[in-house]
Amino acid sequence: QVQLVESGGGLVQAGGPLRLSCAASGRFFSSYAMGWFRQAPGKEREFVAAISWNGFTTYYADSVKGRFTISRDNAKNTMYLQMNSLKPEDTADYYCARTQGGAATTIRAQYAYWGQGTQVTVSS
Repeated sequence: QVQLVESGGGLVQAGGPLRLSCAASGRFFSSYAMGWFRQAPGKEREFVAAISWNGFTTYYADSVKGRFTISRDNAKNTMYLQMNSLKPEDTADYYCARTQGGAATTIRAQYAYWGQGTQVTVSS
């Protein structure tokens, strides 16, 4: 059984950093691509970043490119999202997710497992 648990959310001032973590249980974490999505109140869940099984390929939404960095530590079964230069519009619940394959993808439907989310609030 796959379980994903996010942590690291909280309240931060605009311009500040925050790092999210996603701890995964289950076997073969290193075989699967992972991703981060977010959902703001009243909005659809949107893609933020994705990483391939080996970390060599990453994708970012245009809105976070240059500010956010996705990474993973397969030895620790953990994925990270380093968020810098945060803006009020980054305020959302952030979710980690796992695909059923090794290739990074921006397509939400290709993610089979989801965490419960962690809240990020950026004050202006």
